[in-house]
Amino acid sequence: MNQKEIGELRRRLKPEKNNITNIYGCFVNANREIVAYLDSALSMLKEEEGAVYLDRLRRCLSGTPDRNLMDIAFTTAQVAGSREHALLSALYRSNCQDEEARETLYQTIIQALDLPDTNYVILLAADSYDVPHKGADDETFAEGSDQVFRYVLCAVCPVKDATADLRFFYETNEFHISSSGPVVGNTALGFLFPAFDDRATNLYNALYYAQKPAELHEELIQALFRTEAPMSAPAQQETFRAMLTDALGEDLSFEVAQAVHEQLNGRIEQHKADKDPEPLTVSPREVAAVLWDAKVSPQRIEAFEEAAEQALGDDGGFRPANLVSKKFEIETPTVKITTTAEYSGAIKTGTVQGRKYILVPAEEEVLVNGVPVEIGN
Repeated sequence: MNQKEIGELRRRLKPEKNNITNIYGCFVNANREIVAYLDSALSMLKEEEGAVYLDRLRRCLSGTPDRNLMDIAFTTAQVAGSREHALLSALYRSNCQDEEARETLYQTIIQALDLPDTNYVILLAADSYDVPHKGADDETFAEGSDQVFRYVLCAVCPVKDATADLRFFYETNEFHISSSGPVVGNTALGFLFPAFDDRATNLYNALYYAQKPAELHEELIQALFRTEAPMSAPAQQETFRAMLTDALGEDLSFEVAQAVHEQLNGRIEQHKADKDPEPLTVSPREVAAVLWDAKVSPQRIEAFEEAAEQALGDDGGFRPANLVSKKFEIETPTVKITTTAEYSGAIKTGTVQGRKYILVPAEEEVLVNGVPVEIGN
């Protein structure tokens, strides 16, 4: 699923737009025990309560593809006859009304998910979307809908104990220490099934959500989908750095690292300007071209390409957004310099009186602890 398709579904999850009839779920304590079930008609809930439930479900479709949102692909064999796909299909076909399937899903999550000393709520809902026809200019026409996309959303939300605080009670016009009870936090994990690819149903894919890219909870992905978890964004960044370090060796100079950072950020900015909804991918060969322009030796470039092919496969690519940030950071044992990618080219290296230095232009106003100072000759 690309960013536009995800956004199209996310915009539906508002009180006036969705077709969700029931909110299902359960409250799980820190001992992995279900202490309460939820089965409420959305129309019967107070407006504020319904809005909160929808918000927690909508967060399953938030974040960035390949960072917070991961495409999960099922094999043909799984779709044809696997327990994991059969469970999701049972929920999908019944609009989550299959009580046995719901209980199986709850237990699958509870037994797999590693959240020590944490209470949490599992929320589950099914929606149906009359997909409007979209013209060549991306304009949608509600009357031209020719298909219905039905899907299931599941959210896992940690529950935190409310802290006692001094609160005002209007009925007595007095302040008292009080706690409002446990609070359902923001969605930490979740998934959508089936995928909404090319604005149509794709039973061969699901979309997995993790609030923190560094905490995908691979154990849950394995339990729900029986597939290897995608490499997390921090892991992608660490792998890329290791490739550069190991393959380039002494050729990995300040100028080479600077060129790689600038080029990848340039690609990210151009991708945004083009408004391309598909995630940006850069091939190892494109990174090798940057290294070539930075005067890295052919042998080192070849070593980098071999390492990339081994890690990513023949058709694999890098996700620049997971490798670099807008910040350009330089760190020594005593000093840390941070700027944006836009101005990183102004920073140079040089040797002064036999010592190596990182040089920062100081021709314009310079502030030291907020105080303007003059730089001597």
